[in-house]
Amino acid sequence: MNSTKKVSKRILALDILRGVTIAGMIMVNNPGSWGHIYAPLRHAKWNGLTPTDLIFPFFMFIMGISTYISLRKYNFEFSRDAGLKILKRTVVIFLVGLFLGWFSSFCYYWAYAPDDLSFGENLWASVWTFDRIRILGVMQRLALCYGATSILALTMKHKHIPYLIAGLLIGYFVMLLCGNGFAYDETNILSVVDHALLTSEHMYKDNGIDPEGLLSTIPAIAHVLLGFWVGRLMLDGNKSEDRASFLNSQLITLFLAGVILTFSGFLLSYGCPINKKIWSPTFVLATCGLASSFLALLIWVVDVKGHKKWSLFFEAFGVNPLFMYVLGTVLSILFGCISFPWDEGSISIHGLLYHKICMPLFGETAGSLAFALLFVGINWCIGYQLYKRKIYIKI
Repeated sequence: MNSTKKVSKRILALDILRGVTIAGMIMVNNPGSWGHIYAPLRHAKWNGLTPTDLIFPFFMFIMGISTYISLRKYNFEFSRDAGLKILKRTVVIFLVGLFLGWFSSFCYYWAYAPDDLSFGENLWASVWTFDRIRILGVMQRLALCYGATSILALTMKHKHIPYLIAGLLIGYFVMLLCGNGFAYDETNILSVVDHALLTSEHMYKDNGIDPEGLLSTIPAIAHVLLGFWVGRLMLDGNKSEDRASFLNSQLITLFLAGVILTFSGFLLSYGCPINKKIWSPTFVLATCGLASSFLALLIWVVDVKGHKKWSLFFEAFGVNPLFMYVLGTVLSILFGCISFPWDEGSISIHGLLYHKICMPLFGETAGSLAFALLFVGINWCIGYQLYKRKIYIKI
C-alpha cells in the first residue's frame, strides 16, 4: 500500500551554521587581549579576506534563507498582518542594537566615573549619552537588511530578484568608482555621506569609515536577497516526496551556487577589491559563495550522513541566534566593567580570567584565545539550558 507522506524539509544544518556564526562572532569579539590575537582571528585591515571576515556575512546569508522559509506561510503575498510583523521585528532588532551601544557607554562610564561629581551628576552623565551613541551597528544592519528583504520578497515577483541584486551591486560599484570608494580615509564617499547624515559623534571610529554605514547597507541588502534567492532554489527546486532526493537536490544547488559565486567574487576582485569595511560587491559574491559551499558540506555531513553528535554545541547557539549574540555582548560588557578588590587595587572579571588564569597557563597569545573560548563556553552553558528546555527567544 502506498502512503503519501509529505517530505520533511527541516534542515538541521541551517541551525548548525547559524550556531557556528554566532559562536564565531562571540569568540572573535572577545579575545583576552586585543594586542595578542592570532592572524586568522583578526579582520583584514582594509582589502582582503580573513576567516574572521566570513562570520558576519555567513550569518546574513543564512538570514536570507531563513527569511524565505518564514515568509512562505504568507504565500509571499503582502498583507497588513505580514507588514506589521516585519515592521515590528525590524524596529525591535534596531532598538536592541541601540540599547547595546547605550548599555556599553552606561557601564563603562561607572567604571571610570569622576570623583569630583555628585552621584546625581554622574547618574545623568551615564544615562544621557545619546549625543554620542553610535546609531548603526551589527544589529542595526541586520534589522535594516531583514526589513528591506522581507518587504521586497512580498511585493515583487521573485523572478525579478536576481536582476534587482545585480542592479544593486553594479550601481554600488559605480558609486564606489565615482566617489573614491576604495580609499581608506575620510575622502571616501561612504565616509562623506555618513559624516554628513550621522555626524562623527554617532559613527564607528576607523579612519572615518563606519563598517556598518548608510551606503554600505545597499550591498548588504543585496547580500541577504542573494541568500533569499539561494534558499528559494534549494527548497523549492525539487518537489520530490523522497527526502534523500530532496537533500541531494539541495546539495547540487548549493554546490553550484557556491562555486559560481565564489569564483565570480575572486575573479572580479582584480577590478573591485574584496573589502568587508565597505561591503564591496565582490565581498558579497565571494562570501555568499563560501557560505553556500559550507552549508552544502554541513547538509552532507549532518542531514545526509547523519553525523549529528558533534553539532549539539552549535545547535544551542543556532536555535536562539540573536538572543545569544545579545547575551554575549551584555556579558562582555559586564565582564569588562564589574571589578572587585585585588591586591592593592582592583581587577575586572575579564582581567581576572585572562591575566590571572589564562595568560599564566598558556602565554599571551594562546591565553588570549583560551579566554575567548572560555567566554564562548560560558555563553553556551546558558544557551544550552534554553535549548534543553526548548525555550526559543525570538528577537
